[in-house]
Amino acid sequence: MPDVKHFDTAEVLAVVERLFWRQGVAATGIQDVVGATGLSRSSLYNSFGGKEDLYLAALQRYLDQRSRPMFDRLLADDRGLPAIADFFDRLLRLRCSGEHAGWGCLVSNAHTEEPSDATRAVLDQHHAGLRAAFAHALEVARGKDQLRPGTDLDATAELLTLLAYGVNLRSRSGASRATLRTGVQAALASFER
Repeated sequence: MPDVKHFDTAEVLAVVERLFWRQGVAATGIQDVVGATGLSRSSLYNSFGGKEDLYLAALQRYLDQRSRPMFDRLLADDRGLPAIADFFDRLLRLRCSGEHAGWGCLVSNAHTEEPSDATRAVLDQHHAGLRAAFAHALEVARGKDQLRPGTDLDATAELLTLLAYGVNLRSRSGASRATLRTGVQAALASFER
């Protein structure tokens, strides 16, 4: 008779996501996961596979439930540069205050942990989604004549994507919101009309 699950896999995955986010994948052992979830190793392995599978599921959950809503918000905003500025204001608020202050971004953190090929595929999804959202906002900004003449939209979308990763990583290492805001404002001013 097959084993019956007596736990909510979505709740367990939320706990695991937070654990990997706060500690990193390299510093998180399966015993940490057992302790945080209260599940046995066999329950974890039977439900999720090994640590790498569990990490990938947590990373995908983060992308779907935390990152994509921010991308979608930026894609739906028709204000151009003010939408980009609001994106970064929101990012700074999330990274520097509240429950997850100082944790950075699970996806940005994953870039620093020698990602596997499967992890890289999730990181590439994130990068493409973020870059596309910035590219859209820049297109809108160009249509509203908010950009300096000659601004390369592809290069600027990549710059903004890298800036977001930098904000995430620097916030994890303790950079202040004021310091990060100064850098963001300088970057935005470099292509604003």
